[in-house]
Amino acid sequence: MVKKLQKMSDDKKSGPQLSGAVKESAQQIWLAGLGAFSKAQEEGGKVFETLVKEGLSIQRKTQAAAEEKISEATSKMANMATDIQSKAGHQWDKLENIFEDRVAKALNKLGVPSAKDVDALIARIDELNRNVQKMSVKAPAAKTAAKPAAKKAARPAAKRPAARKTA
Repeated sequence: MVKKLQKMSDDKKSGPQLSGAVKESAQQIWLAGLGAFSKAQEEGGKVFETLVKEGLSIQRKTQAAAEEKISEATSKMANMATDIQSKAGHQWDKLENIFEDRVAKALNKLGVPSAKDVDALIARIDELNRNVQKMSVKAPAAKTAAKPAAKKAARPAAKRPAARKTA
């Protein structure tokens, strides 16, 4: 188009032909622009739909990857929390044992018996109770046998004080 206009200007033809050619060129440029716009609209819709589909696909992939990373991080945190909890529990147990030992030593220094001492005393008392019960079961039989002997011994004892008076 430009070459055509240059040829016309080189030929030095009259102005009306040149203005007609310019007008025609402008008209062609305008129509080419409208054609490009129309084509872009047609193709643009298709391109837009293609881009939406690709975007949706990428979104699904990134969402799946993010969920996977989140689940990995969650499991790692859960494992770390379990480890920390067990270590803390172990430390609490140690601290509790140390505290109990120190309290027991302090009470022992003050003369307060320990639970073991009380348990030993209870066991000893139970043993003594059993022994007393065994002896009390044997004692009534001995008392019944001892009563007639006591009566016989009581009669001569009455005579003895009288003998003392005479002496």
